Amino acid sequence: MNFLEEVPAVRKIETDRTDLLAVDIVGHVTAADAENLFGLLEAAYALHPRIDVLVRLVDHDGIDWPEISEATLKQGKADALQHIARCASIGDPDWTSSAQGWFEPTLPVEIRHFEAADEAAAWQWLKARPVGG
Repeated sequence: MNFLEEVPAVRKIETDRTDLLAVDIVGHVTAADAENLFGLLEAAYALHPRIDVLVRLVDHDGIDWPEISEATLKQGKADALQHIARCASIGDPDWTSSAQGWFEPTLPVEIRHFEAADEAAAWQWLKARPVGG
């Protein structure tokens, strides 16, 4: 296996807000990467009853949806409805309309898409900034 194939697609971004989970999603997302993302979300939920989420897509080329267990997806959806207030998506593709379709018609999660060039606006909308690295 090539070393680069072992690099996780989901990478946490440190921020100045403890109640914001920010991640880069780089390249192709495997089922293991999805499990990692759900784990990061669960850890954030354990610390804060409501969180905001920022997802920055970098060279994104798909997700292995059929490989992710139905139970994981069902629990992920239920948890998101309970815990996520706002979600900013940065970059392509714009998945926000399909995510909104994943939830009930009266979506309690406010989701916004920002072009990569407008990343600063996404951070401003969430009243946050990346720190470190």
